[in-house]
Amino acid sequence: MMKLNGDFFNRDCLEVAPELVGKLLVRKLDDGSIIKIRITETEAYRGEEDKGCHASKGRTQRTELLYGESGIIYVYLCYGMHWLMNVITGEKEQPQGVLFRAGEGRNGPAKLTKFLGVDKSFNGESFINNSRIWIEDDGFEAKIRTDKRVGIDYAGEYWASVPWRFIMDNK
Repeated sequence: MMKLNGDFFNRDCLEVAPELVGKLLVRKLDDGSIIKIRITETEAYRGEEDKGCHASKGRTQRTELLYGESGIIYVYLCYGMHWLMNVITGEKEQPQGVLFRAGEGRNGPAKLTKFLGVDKSFNGESFINNSRIWIEDDGFEAKIRTDKRVGIDYAGEYWASVPWRFIMDNK
């Protein structure tokens, strides 16, 4: 097993998102037990021009992390009840990231974070050198298909239908 390092995340989200599919999200719980779940689906969000990206409204208190270091965890509350987890990718000041949409047996970003016990306390932490959550590469090679992103109809037809959702297709 190899933990992903900063170089992995310091690339464009359209490179990172498909390469995260098949990797293992690892969570060390407070009691010391460890949960591992294979990432089966991601979505890329790329810059202020991407109307589906939170950064499309510019730099705000909520989006500040998107402009920061790659490898940082960006957690936000969706519909006032579900924590969703992303990782910041690319160069500083170029806001982009990847949403973790699903893991094996946990289809949906909120089901994934609930299973892992991820909440607002993770926001702003880094996946790199983190003792309670990280991502490992165990050599598994996922077959991937693409599709349009989910739940962003507000972004308009073009941005809602770009094929920036990456789904494991190992059947």
